[in-house]
Amino acid sequence: MRKLILVFIGLILIFNSSCKEVQSQTQLEEEVKQITDEERMEWWKEARFGMFIHWGIYSIPAGFYKGEPQKNSAEWIMNRGKIPIAEYETFANEFNPTKFNAKEFVALAKEAGMKYMVITAKHHDGFSMFNSKASPYNIVKATPFKRDVLKELAKACQEQGIKFGFYYSQAQDWHHPGGMGNNWDKTIERVSSDAYVYEKALPEVKQLLTEYGPIAIFWWDTPRKMTKEVVDSLYHITTALQPKIITNDRLGEAYPGDHKTFERHGPRRTPEAKYWELCQPISGSWGYRSDDNNFKSITTLIRNLIDQSSKGGNYLLNVSPTSEGTIKSEATDRLKAIGAWMNTNSEAIYGTEASPCADEPEWGRITMKTIDNRGLLYLHVYDWADGASLPIRLNNQVEACYLLSDKSRTFNAIPLGEGIQVQLTGNAPDAIASVIVLKLKELPNALPQKPLGQDDEGVVTLPAFRAQYENLQGPGAQYDERKDCVSSWESETARVYWTFTIEKPGGMVDISAEFAGNNDTEITLTFNGKSENIKIPASGNSKKFKVVELGSFAIDKVGYYEISMLPVANKWKAVNMKRVTLKPKQSK
Repeated sequence: MRKLILVFIGLILIFNSSCKEVQSQTQLEEEVKQITDEERMEWWKEARFGMFIHWGIYSIPAGFYKGEPQKNSAEWIMNRGKIPIAEYETFANEFNPTKFNAKEFVALAKEAGMKYMVITAKHHDGFSMFNSKASPYNIVKATPFKRDVLKELAKACQEQGIKFGFYYSQAQDWHHPGGMGNNWDKTIERVSSDAYVYEKALPEVKQLLTEYGPIAIFWWDTPRKMTKEVVDSLYHITTALQPKIITNDRLGEAYPGDHKTFERHGPRRTPEAKYWELCQPISGSWGYRSDDNNFKSITTLIRNLIDQSSKGGNYLLNVSPTSEGTIKSEATDRLKAIGAWMNTNSEAIYGTEASPCADEPEWGRITMKTIDNRGLLYLHVYDWADGASLPIRLNNQVEACYLLSDKSRTFNAIPLGEGIQVQLTGNAPDAIASVIVLKLKELPNALPQKPLGQDDEGVVTLPAFRAQYENLQGPGAQYDERKDCVSSWESETARVYWTFTIEKPGGMVDISAEFAGNNDTEITLTFNGKSENIKIPASGNSKKFKVVELGSFAIDKVGYYEISMLPVANKWKAVNMKRVTLKPKQSK
């Protein structure tokens, strides 16, 4: 195998030396050395907003097989319907998206305020959306359309100033006999996954990186257990051929890429990762489904963009073209509406950093820039009311406070003991999110995170993302951003706890929590000087959460409290846990 790898690398080098489009290996290595991570990521941080496109021959069946709707997003129909390769190939004969116009696609992304575009070059079904030299199973050779849509989009992006990139399913390929994922078609004469990579994936990746101009992003997907040699080959050819390229974290376990990926649901709090991105479909499915009318509202989409920016991340919003090559009007209308909001407020999105405040405000979100060693905060106000006050937990002096869309409209910003209070006046200039600029005289000085406490009904809600951990013998519990729960709670020495305040004591409270797990387990709950061992029944699986009553405890005075959970030794099985709730016990 090592000899095969060396021969293959040698062939790459020979090709590179004769190809005018590729620099010499020495020049490439030197260029890689000269580019820092910060320099490569600078445009990506500035952009904040991009377009994802899932498109392929799966837009022909559009979610239906033999008249029946298939589960999951449209691009998974071959897998979900267990469609034989020979039958699935016939969709290529029908794929003729004559209404496709690359310039219009890119113009729409630009109008929406997007700065980059990523499209599926090859998804898990194995069909290549470009003129692949490694496989005839592609849009130019296997369809009546006969056009390379990726080349057209690459050109349009360069002309209109949009960064361009590719999605590529490197491990799964349900069409190639060495690709992973197809366990239903018994006609496949299997070869190794290494053979698939060397015959198809690696040559296609190389072609994409040498024949389509400057490529800003390579977006890997669904890593599987591939040999280190082949994953190394994919990684090194990507960075060597396009030294400025940005990759995500889905190539393989040992390859973190340049940014962390969140899918469908964004993080509840600012992630520890320096760079991260939320990818999310504008409707329910990634690929086009004819029955998918679950489009997110304009309000939701704009606030999603704001939310990711307020936590220091990017938003990659997906659209799904039809088999004709068009985007449904529901999607285009929403993108244009986002663009209209961005025309006024993009300063509060592009190039911003995460909010300096640990607490997420109830009235909206905060983004920030640092200019001349001073903080410039953008207050994205969702709930605007004349005379209302916006609390911002900063200990700073304010230089100015005004509406972003109209600098003549100013607001009082009063420094108080609990931070700054911005006083709203008049009507909201924008029904979705009005942006106020808060210009500080120095860098932000955030106050400590506001403690958890009771609501108006006396209820205390302790979310998973506010949990604290004491792992006595190495890692044993942590917060999972994607599942929004305490996860990987495997060690019986890992204690999970919350601290909170009580301002309205009196009587008993009922404590409950949401657990999910395959097995019965047992914890010790400690609260207000009292400890009890409590059995947690299995919910059925690790994703199915059920509320478990944990008992009644007394709260007799105002002050700080801690509630703690510790596995019972020799009786512990791993579980996931969501919020803990303390409710005043109802008198009979």
